Amino acid sequence: MRLLSKFFVTLQAIIIYRYVMDSFQWLKDLFTTTDSVAHIALLYAMVIAAGVYLGKIKIGGISLGVTFVLFAGIIAGHIGFTAPTPILTFIQDFGLILFVFMIGMQVGPGFFESFGKAGIKLNVLAATAILLNIIVMFACYYLVFDTSDPHNLPMMVGTLYGAVTNTPGLGAANEALGSVFGQNAPQIASAYACAYPLGVLGIIGATILIRYICKVKLEKEDADLAALEETSADKKPYKMHLEVTNQYLEGKTLLQVHDFLMRDFVVSRIVHEGELYIPNRDTIFHIGDQMLIVCAEADQEAITAFIGPKLDIDFEQSDQPLVSKRILITNPKINGKSLASMHFSSMYGVNVTRVTRQGMDIFASASLPLQVGDRIMVVGPEDAVDRVANKMGNSIRRLNAPNIATIFVGIIIGILFGSLPIAIPGMPVPLKLGIAGGPLIIAILIGRYGYKIHLVTYTTTSANMMLREIGLALFLASVGIKAGANFFETVVQGNGLYYVITGFLITIIPILIVGPIARLRYKFNYFTIMGMIAGTYTDPPALAYANSICSKEAPAVGYSTVYPLSMFLRIFTAQMVVLFFCG
Repeated sequence: MRLLSKFFVTLQAIIIYRYVMDSFQWLKDLFTTTDSVAHIALLYAMVIAAGVYLGKIKIGGISLGVTFVLFAGIIAGHIGFTAPTPILTFIQDFGLILFVFMIGMQVGPGFFESFGKAGIKLNVLAATAILLNIIVMFACYYLVFDTSDPHNLPMMVGTLYGAVTNTPGLGAANEALGSVFGQNAPQIASAYACAYPLGVLGIIGATILIRYICKVKLEKEDADLAALEETSADKKPYKMHLEVTNQYLEGKTLLQVHDFLMRDFVVSRIVHEGELYIPNRDTIFHIGDQMLIVCAEADQEAITAFIGPKLDIDFEQSDQPLVSKRILITNPKINGKSLASMHFSSMYGVNVTRVTRQGMDIFASASLPLQVGDRIMVVGPEDAVDRVANKMGNSIRRLNAPNIATIFVGIIIGILFGSLPIAIPGMPVPLKLGIAGGPLIIAILIGRYGYKIHLVTYTTTSANMMLREIGLALFLASVGIKAGANFFETVVQGNGLYYVITGFLITIIPILIVGPIARLRYKFNYFTIMGMIAGTYTDPPALAYANSICSKEAPAVGYSTVYPLSMFLRIFTAQMVVLFFCG
C-alpha cells in the first residue's frame, strides 16, 4: 500500500513536471527558433539594452559607452543566442549606412570651413597621426605576426580600429574584406574588441604624458586661453553706436559707403534730425547722423575710423516704435537663399543684423545663404517684423517634423556612388567606396550644399544623435553576435594577447610623436592639442576628460576642427588598406 502510494505521488510529480514544461515550451521556442521574427527582435533588444546599461559603468571615471554593445553581442554569440547569418549581415550593413550617413550630415556644414587658418595645421597634424597609426600597425604586423597567414593582416586591421576607437572604420574594413574574401572573411571584430579598452585608456594616458614631456602648466594654459578670448577679433557680430563726422560721407548713400569701405556691416537704425527710422541701401548719410551698426568684430576699428566716433547711447532703450526679434526660419522655400536676394530692407523696411546657426552667432553678410533652422535677428517696425516672421515660417512645430525624405534620398545616392567600380592596376578587385564611404561623402556634400538643390537638410541634434546611436547599436550588436562563436578561442588560444599589446602601441606612439610637435613646433595650447587628439581618434571619452580639466572651449574647438576630416580618413583608409594589402 505504501509502495502504491509512492508510485502515485511520483506519477503525479511527473505529470506536473511535464505540464509545466509544456506550458513553457513557447518560451523555449522563442529563444531557440533562430529564424523567427520574435526571436531576432528579442535577441537585438536584449543585446543592445544590456550593452548600453553596462556601457554606463565607469571605471576610473571612464566608460565604454555604446561600444559595450559589441561585447554584449560577443557573449550572446558565444552561448549560441544568435540569428541566421544573412539577417545579421543585413542589419549590420543597414546600421552602418545609417550611422555614417548621419555623421556626414552632422559634420557636413562645417567640413570645408574647418580648413581655415589654424584649422589647416590641426588637420595636417591629425592626418599625420592617422598615417602613423597605419605605419605602426604594419610595423607590428611584420615584427610580431606570421606574414604567410593571409588572415593575420586583416586581424591587424581590426586591431588598428580598436586601438583608435573608430567603429565606422571597422565597418568599412569589414565590408571591404567581404569583397576580397567573400563568405570566408575573417571576423576582425575579435581583434577590435581586444584592442578597444586599452585604446580608450591609452589615448587619455598619452595626452597626460605629453603634459609632462612638454612641461605644461595647466593654470598657465587656462590663463593664456582667457587672454586670447579677450583680444581675439573674429567673425562674431559686434554692435556699436556711431556719429557721422567724416565730411566725405556727406551726401553719399549707404550702398556707396559700403562699397567704398569694402567691409561688411549693417546699419540697422539711424537718427537724422531727431527722427529714428530704418535705413536702406539708398539712404543718404549726413554729418551728425547717429546710427546703430552691426559688423564683424574684426572690422569695427576700421569702420569707426572711417565713419566717426562711438556714442555712449543706446537706441534700443529709447522710446521708439522699432522692435528687435529673433525669427526662426522654417519655410523650406527660404532654404539656400542669400540675405541679399531676400531684399529685407527695400521690401520689408527691416534689417537683419545677425544669424544664429547651431548655437553660433554668424555675421549677417549679404552673401550668406540662409538655411532651415537658422535664427535671424530682425530690426524694424513691429508690423514689418511680423510680416518677415510669417515669410520665414517661424514655427518650431515645423522643425519637429523630421525631413526623412532627404535622409533616404541621400542614402540612395550614397549607395549608388559607393557602388561605382574604379579599376586600379595591381588591385585584385575594383576599388569601391562601398556602403560606408559612399553615403559618408554624399552626406557631407548634402549637409554643406544640399540647399542648392532645394533639399532641406535641417535635423535637430537630438534626432541626429538618435538615428546615429540606433545605427551604431545595430551594427555593433550584429558584429558582436557574428564574432562571438569563435571569440574566446581567438583570445585565449590564438593571438589575443598580441592584439592587446600591439593595439596599445598603435594607440600611443602616434600621439607621443604628433602631440609634442603640435606643442613645441606649432605652439598650440595644450587644451587645443587634447581636443585635436580626441577628434583624431574620434573618441568622446578623451574629449570628456579634456573638458573636465579645462574651463574654456578649446578642447571642443580642437575636437570639432579635426573630427570631420579624421572620420572621413579613418573610413577611407580602412578600405584602402584592405583592398591594396589584403587581397
